[in-house]
Amino acid sequence: MLILTRKKDEAIRLGEDIRIVLVQIKGGQVRLGIECPSTMRVLREELYEAVRQENLKALSATPTQIQLLPSSLKQTPKNPKSHSTP
Repeated sequence: MLILTRKKDEAIRLGEDIRIVLVQIKGGQVRLGIECPSTMRVLREELYEAVRQENLKALSATPTQIQLLPSSLKQTPKNPKSHSTP
């Protein structure tokens, strides 16, 4: 791991296309600005991990679970907020 020291408004470059700027330091938090191509996906670590876990679950689905998927999708209301109550 490379560890760098940066002050507010200083940046780090990753290759030609990625620039990370230290935007704000407040208490125990640091705000970063990330400039990168719009085709590049940028996720917080916890969100990346949640997506990765869901993808692993999907890969481990059994053939029976996959066969049941279309019928379970039909049972889901398309817009649950549109239901009216008497």
